Amino acid sequence: MRASLLLESDPSAAARGASDILASAPGHVAASLLLATARRRLGEPAAAASVLESLASSQSESTVIQFELGRAYAAAGRTSEAAAAFRRAVTLDAGLAEAWRELAAQLHAAGELLEGDRAYARFQALSPDPPELKDAMTALGDNRTQAAATLLRQHLQRRPRDVVALRLLADALRKLEDDVEAERHLTQCLEIAPGFAPARYELARLLHDYERIDEMLPHIERLLACEPDNVDCLNLKAQGLRLIGRSREALALMEQLLADHPDEEQSWVLCGSLLRVAGESERSIAMFRRALAVRPGSGLAYSSLANFKTFRFEAADLEAMRQQLASPAVRGADRVRLEFALGKALEDVGAFASSFEHYACANRLQRATFFYDPKIITADVQRLRAFFTKSFFAERSGWGTQRSDPIFIVGLPRSGSTLLEQMLASHSLVEGTRELLHLPTVAFDLISGVPDRNESTYLERVKALRPEEVESLAMQYLARTQSSRIAGRPHFIDKLLGNWVYVGFIHLLFPHATIIDTRRHPLGCGFSCYRQQFGRGQKFTYDLAEFGRFYRDYAAAMEHFDATLPGRVHRVYYERLIADPRAEVQRLLEHCGLPFEEQCLRFHENRRAVTTISSEQVRRPIYRESLDQWRHYEPWLGPLKEVLGDLVARYPTPQSQPS
Repeated sequence: MRASLLLESDPSAAARGASDILASAPGHVAASLLLATARRRLGEPAAAASVLESLASSQSESTVIQFELGRAYAAAGRTSEAAAAFRRAVTLDAGLAEAWRELAAQLHAAGELLEGDRAYARFQALSPDPPELKDAMTALGDNRTQAAATLLRQHLQRRPRDVVALRLLADALRKLEDDVEAERHLTQCLEIAPGFAPARYELARLLHDYERIDEMLPHIERLLACEPDNVDCLNLKAQGLRLIGRSREALALMEQLLADHPDEEQSWVLCGSLLRVAGESERSIAMFRRALAVRPGSGLAYSSLANFKTFRFEAADLEAMRQQLASPAVRGADRVRLEFALGKALEDVGAFASSFEHYACANRLQRATFFYDPKIITADVQRLRAFFTKSFFAERSGWGTQRSDPIFIVGLPRSGSTLLEQMLASHSLVEGTRELLHLPTVAFDLISGVPDRNESTYLERVKALRPEEVESLAMQYLARTQSSRIAGRPHFIDKLLGNWVYVGFIHLLFPHATIIDTRRHPLGCGFSCYRQQFGRGQKFTYDLAEFGRFYRDYAAAMEHFDATLPGRVHRVYYERLIADPRAEVQRLLEHCGLPFEEQCLRFHENRRAVTTISSEQVRRPIYRESLDQWRHYEPWLGPLKEVLGDLVARYPTPQSQPS
């Protein structure tokens, strides 16, 4: 016992003690095991293995001896023998968690990935959550994200290879919107423990969110190889397939999943969403109804129906939603979704005061779930305006690529951008894609690895770029978009609206590409955003005053580029597009350098997949019904009006000349 106690602090002393025992009691099993373990810790795996092999021949049923023999072989680099010893250990005692982990490591080292992943899954199943991480896990569950991140970083200073802590820190970083660091920690997790499925799944989710589907799918396929019936992985795979244009395959996958798992609420909703994107409205609605049959209080299903802009709730739906909201047990995301959905249902029947109450409640609840400081956006815009000057562009005249493939549509959500995209995508020379994340990724790559990543750092990197680097960045962007250009047309649309903050960067990289700013009346745009729960991002939309400030910052940035690069950005006012689509489309195509084509006005006949919440609206001819819907809510839009100030009065009417 005294010799064993020295094993951690002084393995040399432990080895001497074990040797002394064996001198007086040759063949003593415990002393022999202690000597072998000490030898391994002293970096003498061959000597350790020799002792353990002798022990194993006489103690063939000893789990501990097989386990230690496996460790000795592993330390000596004898991978196949180590794996065999660990297999014998778990055969003798299937509940020995550490043996499963060691077996997984040897299998992964030998390239047996599937068996390694399965072994690690057994280790996880036998391993409880580490008690030392309890406080951090509680903080994460209570949305005290910054506190959780601090606790986890302190823990990782002591145990830098704790993969559970690394994954939890990645979760916290995702909530804090530091996805670059989150990806780094998840990647580190998988380097340490390739079979750690939770980290692999979270990395796949992150890659999906950034539309890096070619990178995501191998992770999902590996997870499914180990657990082919995993519903979460199948759902994520279907979403990824849809993003790269394999919608039929995604739908077939979901239909099979639902045949096997008819009680999966989220899968019914996802299947309905795939059908909505494909334009199969009736089948889509039926899927959302099936989700409600599985779980009558499904906020996800109700919000999906509400996002169907051409759908109208029945009286029974209103009563069911009211009953759900009356229950204190309905909390979190479900309550937020139900409040938004009930607001939409009441709006449709003209109960505007009650409707606004539910919209306001939904927005308050949603706004309380995240950090957002509008002053950061204001400061960023001020820096952009000071940086991208006439002299900056004059000094870089002739830089960038000659390619004019991209047509960038920028602006704010709910500004008519999907209609504009559908019109352009109906042209024979233009391909519609989706809201591509590639440009921000290229921009962010400029500051990857920089500890203090902020707007100033990004601008410093842009300023330091050389001509050949600028062209290289443009080519990187085009290479990233290639998987989305299925039809291979000369031009494609990138409709990531938030790219308005990158207008200067776009012009630097693509001086010949088209940039279109879609604009809608600020009160109409503001209320339309306020009544909508977005899938992710758009944090400025959940408070009327904050939306007003964001709109002012956006308008100030665009006015700056109008002055700095006159005529560079083509502006389309939604109200004018509705009032005289032919004239506006002719102006737009002329700016793009494209011939007029009549089918651009028959955009509703285009059966391309549309992924935004306006998908049903752009499959109908132009209509005016929702144009002034915000006026029903004008009595409650005071906070928005106050912040917008003169922008409301300055907004042009459909009949006025373009500004």
